[in-house]
Amino acid sequence: MSTTIQAISISETGALKAQEILERSNKPGAGVRVFIKSGGCSGYQYGMAIDDRELEGDTIVVDRGIKLIVDRMSIELLQGSQVDYVENMMGGGFTVNNPNATSSCGCGHSFRTDGKNAETGGGCGSH
Repeated sequence: MSTTIQAISISETGALKAQEILERSNKPGAGVRVFIKSGGCSGYQYGMAIDDRELEGDTIVVDRGIKLIVDRMSIELLQGSQVDYVENMMGGGFTVNNPNATSSCGCGHSFRTDGKNAETGGGCGSH
């Protein structure tokens, strides 16, 4: 029996919070779009949005009852990642645990990979 790694997954805590948000969105069939954009202090930034569209080339994964949507440009950098929700003294928010990130910014919202660095500037305050 072989084990295949999902393109992207969501933690139990992340799924519970995402379900709450999706229910309030009033968009039947919507999912969580996870994407990468250039910027941030380490080269790339994570982004997430509620989306009820599926575009050509999107990767769709349903994990723990949550539809995760990733565009074709972002999937390579997100392969094997897990979306999570964490709460700490500064509040709460979604985060991405990305095995492809070789370094990340102190704020946890941007990252760098070997050989695939976006040469855009910006600090942690620029998200």
